[in-house]
Amino acid sequence: MAQNTIEKSDDEWKKVLTPEQYHILRKKGTEKPFSGNLYYNKERGVYTCAACGQELFSSDTKFESGSGWPSFYDVVSSDRVRLKEDKSNFMNRIEIVCSRCGGHLGHVFEDGPAPTGKRYCINSVSLNFKKGEEGKKGEEEKKEE
Repeated sequence: MAQNTIEKSDDEWKKVLTPEQYHILRKKGTEKPFSGNLYYNKERGVYTCAACGQELFSSDTKFESGSGWPSFYDVVSSDRVRLKEDKSNFMNRIEIVCSRCGGHLGHVFEDGPAPTGKRYCINSVSLNFKKGEEGKKGEEEKKEE
C-alpha cells in the first residue's frame, strides 16, 4: 500500500536533493544513457524513490533492455506509481511518477519481457538501492514452500 503523500515547495526539494536529482525528479529531466550508477547494478534488493524512500521496484524484476537506463518489467505494487500522458519533446509516451512524492522516475513502454510486456525505463538518479532486502524475502518464501 502506498504511503502518505509528501508535498514540498521547490525550495524545500532543492535543500534535500542534489542538483541532478532536483533536475530529474522535480523538473522531469533525464540522465544520459549508460551513465547512471544503477544501470549496471546486479545485486539483489529493492529500488526506492530517491526523493521520499518509497519502495518501487524489486531487483527480481530488473532486466537488461539495452536502453541505457535501469529497466524493470513490474513495480513492487501498482499503487506505488502513477502513470501520466507525456507529449513533450514531440513524442507520445507514458511518464512514471512516484505516487508518494510526485517525483519523475522515467517512462513505461509496451516492449518489455513476459510476464507483463512492460519496460519501466527509470533514471538511476531517481532511485536509491537497498541491498539484500527483497532477495532475503524471496529466499524465505522459497524455504516455506
